[in-house]
Amino acid sequence: MLYEYDFGDSWYHEIIVEDKVICTQEIHVPICLDGERNRPPEDVGGTGGYEDFLSIIGNPQNIEYEETLEWAEKDTGGRKFDPEYFYRREINSRLAKVKC
Repeated sequence: MLYEYDFGDSWYHEIIVEDKVICTQEIHVPICLDGERNRPPEDVGGTGGYEDFLSIIGNPQNIEYEETLEWAEKDTGGRKFDPEYFYRREINSRLAKVKC
């Protein structure tokens, strides 16, 4: 399936359902089994803006480094933004709030 994230910047993600699992218990929420990398911060400006963002936060000598990391904290709960970050339990905690 195709998922559009951030309608203003139109990020498209391909989600592949690899298998259907029959559960012995009723589960009423979606569950993430695996994934990789962090999502881009909201309103980063599409793929070009994200590339610029990564360039800035990858260079502590950049004059925009601190300000840009501070700006990204709105999406990280105060953690330093890490583009490689992926924590399945955190994702599933968020998904548990979705009613199916």
